[in-house]
Amino acid sequence: MTAKVAVIYYSATGTVHALAQAVAEGAASTGAQVRLRRVAELAPDSAIAQNPQWRRHADATTSITQAAVEDLAWADAFAFGTPTRFGTPAAQLKQFIDQTGGLWQEGRLADKPVTAFTSAYNRHGGSEATILSLSNVFYHWGALIVPSGFTDPTVYAAGGNPYGVSAVTGPTGDDVGSAALDAARYQGQRLAQITIRLLTGSHATANDGDDNTRAAELETTSRTA
Repeated sequence: MTAKVAVIYYSATGTVHALAQAVAEGAASTGAQVRLRRVAELAPDSAIAQNPQWRRHADATTSITQAAVEDLAWADAFAFGTPTRFGTPAAQLKQFIDQTGGLWQEGRLADKPVTAFTSAYNRHGGSEATILSLSNVFYHWGALIVPSGFTDPTVYAAGGNPYGVSAVTGPTGDDVGSAALDAARYQGQRLAQITIRLLTGSHATANDGDDNTRAAELETTSRTA
């Protein structure tokens, strides 16, 4: 069985776009069907024109299909990406989410795995707060939040954000580091794998024995700490 994964994102200058592509690649590596969708731009063209990077990215991504609520109805799982705006999601992504009331009322967003990723100018620029803010939406939906967790070396290499991958753009914002892209691919792969397990009712994996051992060790440690 394959999973259907919708990767929905907003990106102004291209960082979140690059992460979204990597998340989509990771999900597709499991055999999942993937829809990569950008949400509608709300900023006026005059504002975009004042930032060469914003203008360049907007022109370069016009061929990417614009997200529709139907993409969420189609999907078995979701991945949402947004730049950080004062520790909250960008208005463009929030505007898209605000259109999901009908699906929410029908219960069609419940019980579906979901994950989130972001970027910020500075390492402590609100990345974790942005992902946690999105989680408030997922709680209302009744969706099943799938964080990256500290479950793979790529998470540590990308800065160790267990909530979801977060890229740091810095003063140039031109390139996304390979470590962040690797973590994004892993996050997409993890989302799809967990979705497939839920769809098939399968729980056992090759690592379950090791996981159970680690869980027992952690329980013992917590009792003696």
